[in-house]
Amino acid sequence: MRIDGRKNNEIRKFSFTRNYIKHAKGSVLVEFGDTKVLVCASVEEGKPKWMPKEEKSGWLTAEYSLLPASTNTRCQRERTKLSGRTQEIQRLIGRSLRACIDLEALGERTITIDADVLQADGGTRVASICGGYVALCELIESLIKDGVLNKSPIIEPIGAISAGLYNGEVIVDLCYEEDSHAQADSNIVLTKSGKIIEFQTTAEGIPFSKSQMDEIFTLAKAAIDKIISAY
Repeated sequence: MRIDGRKNNEIRKFSFTRNYIKHAKGSVLVEFGDTKVLVCASVEEGKPKWMPKEEKSGWLTAEYSLLPASTNTRCQRERTKLSGRTQEIQRLIGRSLRACIDLEALGERTITIDADVLQADGGTRVASICGGYVALCELIESLIKDGVLNKSPIIEPIGAISAGLYNGEVIVDLCYEEDSHAQADSNIVLTKSGKIIEFQTTAEGIPFSKSQMDEIFTLAKAAIDKIISAY
């Protein structure tokens, strides 16, 4: 039995509260247990300056931050220099969401996904990806309604979940206490059809076996299927 009484394959109670911010074209408060992340999606006309002029497509990028009171001890705001962890998570969110959208169909526009962690209890990056997808869908719906786009450039839904080895057993959706003592740590991002976008799995101590890796994937896919069905 896990710390909070869940089964090994059981994810925490989760929810997506849409239209959470008045001024954002797409916004959602995503909650997985005590982890709460506010995710907003915005769009600007024009593509990034680094993209070739002849390239007629758009871009999607992401920003991520932990609010000072989101953790058990106050964390500093990253005003001038981003930590390696923050940069890694931003890149993960961005490339995960780019995998589900046809950037050429988007046109020469730039979408920014902002994920702000209000309360952290494990799994903030995967919660940000799930919330990012929901916020992105809301933004696209708004662009279609306003006549900016004729149809949705989204290819298929995506979802994400954490998993790992804890006390020698494979579990999904780790809370902070489990994550901080895990023997292996995974972040998995999949499409609805089961294609892999990201499968990050790292041994934190003793190396793990292929059969354990396979079990991590199996439990993660079942969890992601459940999350996607709730969008």
